[in-house]
Amino acid sequence: MESIKIIWDFFQKEILGMHWLNRLLGDMLNGVGLDVRERIGGSLQFFLYDTVKIFFLLCLLIFLISYIQSYFPPERTKRILGRFQGVTANILAALLGTVTPFCSCSSIPLFIGFTRAKLPLGVTFSFLISSPMVDLGSLVLLMSIFGWKIALAYVFLGLVIAVIGGTVIEKIRLEEYVEDFVRNGSSVDGMERELYFGDRVRYARGQVAFIVKKVAPYILIGVGIGAFIHNWIPENIIVGLLGDDNPFGVILATFAGVPIYADIFGAIPIAEALLAKGAQLGVVLSFLMGVTTLSLPSLVMLRKAVKPELLGIFIGICVVGIILIGYFFNAVHFLLI
Repeated sequence: MESIKIIWDFFQKEILGMHWLNRLLGDMLNGVGLDVRERIGGSLQFFLYDTVKIFFLLCLLIFLISYIQSYFPPERTKRILGRFQGVTANILAALLGTVTPFCSCSSIPLFIGFTRAKLPLGVTFSFLISSPMVDLGSLVLLMSIFGWKIALAYVFLGLVIAVIGGTVIEKIRLEEYVEDFVRNGSSVDGMERELYFGDRVRYARGQVAFIVKKVAPYILIGVGIGAFIHNWIPENIIVGLLGDDNPFGVILATFAGVPIYADIFGAIPIAEALLAKGAQLGVVLSFLMGVTTLSLPSLVMLRKAVKPELLGIFIGICVVGIILIGYFFNAVHFLLI
């Protein structure tokens, strides 16, 4: 068992976490006269390390996930989901969200397509909640920074929110609060053709180029904010706002994520810096969920598809779920770290 633990630790730290890169960058910066123990050198090391690591993992994960996604075009997906009912359909829709776009704004067009295809509203909302919050990319990147226990717990509980949220929306029957152009629109199924290995590789490469270009500015901004928090904001300020002494830290972090438009790749550097400065684990993960699920631009887009009453219920379900999960992680953090 000890040898397995050693191998796993090496994989998590040196392969996923790329700690060798952090050490290499530190040596290089020290070699040109920048002390990484000082603010400027430490900020530059944090920025370069997280930027290279995140972009490398992002490209790799998008390629792999897009290759898998090529087996499930929208038409086929709608047919698969249409065969199931009740909680089973919600679970499948939430799981589907793990292999689809990396941000909520990209998920909303698929949500509209599924709704027009007459899939149950609760099923489409289970997909909409899970897609930005718990994609497979978040699992790998969370493992590289926080460890496998936290990563798996985050993904599992995110799926729980998606399933419960979709089930609640289905039970209270809110179809009338979907905008008419969505509810009454027609779903045009494109002709599916057989894709071969080369087709899938080209599709995956195209998705890498498209998504990286789209999210790159937000990743750089997120890494920059993380570097600033990590090296310039005194630890006592972070602890005072988001540490054990503030029982409202989870609520504060959840709503702090709303104005930020970023996917989880852009938000994780900020979360990493907050945790290193003494923020509670539940606070940090609530911030991640708030950013990825409730960002203001995505809510504005969603409002075009649903009426205010349904949008408010969606926000309420997500906020309550995220806050409860945040306090749960705070309570059990000693088991995960």
